Amino acid sequence: MRLARWILSPAVAAALLCGGTAFAADGEKKAAKEVPSFGILRAPAPEQARSQAQDWLKGVGKSDEKTMKEFDAVWTSDRTLLDKVTATLELGDAQAKKLLDETRDPSAPAPQAVPAVITNAKQPAFYRANLALAYAKALSNRRIYEEALLALKNVKPESVVDPSSYLFYKAVAEHALLLKNEADDTILRLLDDVVDAPERHKMVAALMHFDMREWRDKDLGWISRKMGNIERRLDLSRGGPKTQKMQKEVVMRLDEIIKQLEKDCDCNGGNCPNGGNGNKPNNNVRSSSPQNDSNGGNGSGPGTVDPKQFKKVAANWGNLPPKEREKAMVELTKDLPPRQREVIETYFKKLAQTSSDK
Repeated sequence: MRLARWILSPAVAAALLCGGTAFAADGEKKAAKEVPSFGILRAPAPEQARSQAQDWLKGVGKSDEKTMKEFDAVWTSDRTLLDKVTATLELGDAQAKKLLDETRDPSAPAPQAVPAVITNAKQPAFYRANLALAYAKALSNRRIYEEALLALKNVKPESVVDPSSYLFYKAVAEHALLLKNEADDTILRLLDDVVDAPERHKMVAALMHFDMREWRDKDLGWISRKMGNIERRLDLSRGGPKTQKMQKEVVMRLDEIIKQLEKDCDCNGGNCPNGGNGNKPNNNVRSSSPQNDSNGGNGSGPGTVDPKQFKKVAANWGNLPPKEREKAMVELTKDLPPRQREVIETYFKKLAQTSSDK
């Protein structure tokens, strides 16, 4: 059965106590879609990787005494195998060093496309594949997941010196971009096919899988994830059409939730078909564990929004001064957990903007 080897790992086993059987079942379903390839990926031995790096370095004409001394210093250090290869690429190619330096710089603008040096299939396979991985790693550290994913898709995990890192950063990007099916496929390959994947990669991969099992389309969690991606893109100065489309999707879903709340509010006094209780979507307006925090929540409430109060505040929002708005918001959301509070606050910010435009 697939996944058998990594399930036996003590570190991952701890993460699987609450759902390992379901994950194994998912893996079996994936096996029907993919050709089983258990255990085919492994990092090369350090000596082999060093030999490949040295051959490439000499192949680009960097075999002088000074360069080789720096190369030896790199390969006798305690860096990871990927970091040693990355340092070799920077040592032998000024273009690679410039690219990676700029990519690591937190003040540098996010790239608009994957560099041609990575997409050019005429480049030596060793150079191109490992540069793509180093580039994707640097982008992921800055939460620039779109180009990180595109860079990795240009090469194969079999071509890099660290297949585990390749699949790990690919899964991280897919998870962050809400590509659930793709992320699950990558996670399964990381856990099934990489013989020497480090425990930290296995653990985080398992946690990402279990997180995605809780994803539901169009619920508050979906809104929160979308909003997080919007915020990330805006931080990267990516407020263009794609981000605007995501914002519209969130606002439309918020409007649907609010309309349902208003409908529930109108269903009072036994006027609704079900006897006056309305048709409340529990996953949108209720929490089983109210939040207690500095915004006024004391943990004693039911974890819901009062529809009557909500409708009253929404109707008068445009006429309220800032201090009254803040007071009303605290009172309205005091019993909600952070994610649901964020949704309500976002809706009222939209109301404020609408009032300002008018």
